[in-house]
Amino acid sequence: MIEYAPPLLALFAAFLFAVGGQFQNLGVQTLDSRTGAAVSITFSALMYWVAAPVFMDWSAWLHPAVLIFAAVGLFRPALSANLSVIGIRYLGPTLASTLASTSPLWGLALGILLLGEFLTLQTGLGTVGIIAGVLLLSRRGATATHTWPVWALLFPLGAAMLRAAAHVLSKVGMEFVPDAYFATLVGFSVSAVLATGARFVKKSDTPFVWNAPGPRWFAFAGLTFGFAVVCLNQALLIGKVVTVVPIIAAAPIFSMILSLVIFRREVLTMRIALAVLIVCGSVALIALNR
Repeated sequence: MIEYAPPLLALFAAFLFAVGGQFQNLGVQTLDSRTGAAVSITFSALMYWVAAPVFMDWSAWLHPAVLIFAAVGLFRPALSANLSVIGIRYLGPTLASTLASTSPLWGLALGILLLGEFLTLQTGLGTVGIIAGVLLLSRRGATATHTWPVWALLFPLGAAMLRAAAHVLSKVGMEFVPDAYFATLVGFSVSAVLATGARFVKKSDTPFVWNAPGPRWFAFAGLTFGFAVVCLNQALLIGKVVTVVPIIAAAPIFSMILSLVIFRREVLTMRIALAVLIVCGSVALIALNR
C-alpha cells in the first residue's frame, strides 16, 4: 500500500491547489496581485509556525541543507505565486492552471538529468495523457465570454518553470533532511519575508483593508496552499519527481470541476468531459506504475 502513497498525496495536493486557485480568483477581483500574494504566502508561513511546537525538529536548522530550502523560498512561492496570480487575473483560474501543465515537462527533465531518475513507458504515457487533457481545456470555443492578451500566457508558464525547479531542489534538500514540514516551513518563511517586503517597498495604489473580501480570500488561499505544499513535499520525499510532478499537473481538472459544481463559472461540454476522462486515466496509469 505504501507505493500508492506518493501518487495519492500528489493527487490530494492537486485538489488543494485547485481550491486555492479558486480562492485567489475571488481575491483578485478586489485586491492587486502583489498584495494578494503577500497575504497568501504570509498566512501559509504563519500556519507552519503555529504548528512548529508540535512538528518542528529544531535540530534541522543546524544542517547545511537548510540553505537549499531557503533558496527554494527565494522564488517559490514568492515569485511563482505572483506570476500565478497575475495569470489568474488575465486568464481566469482554469486557463491559468491549464498552462501550468508544462510543469511536468520541466520536472521530468530535471529529475532525469539531475537526480538520475528513470522515465518508464507507463509514466511517460501518463504524463503525455495529463498534458493532452489539460491542454484540451485551454481551447476556447465560440462561447468564450472574455478575451486575454497573448503575452499574459507568459505568467503561468513562468510560474510552471519555477515550480518544477523548486520540486527538484526540495527533493535534493530532503535527501539530507527528510522532513517535508521543515522544508516547507523554511521555504515559505523566506518567501513571506520577500513578498511582504516587496509590498512595503512599492506600495499598491489600492488601499489595503483587512475586513474587505480580497484579503480574506487570499488568506483562505494561503491556508489551502500551505496544506497542499506539505502534501506535495511529502510525496516528493517518499516518491520520485517523475511520478509526483505529472499528477500535480492534474490541478486544472479539479479547478474545472469546482467551476462547474461550486462556483458555476463553467458549463459542462463534451470537451470538458473528454479532458476529465483522459486525465483521470493518465493519473491512474502513473499511480499503478511499477
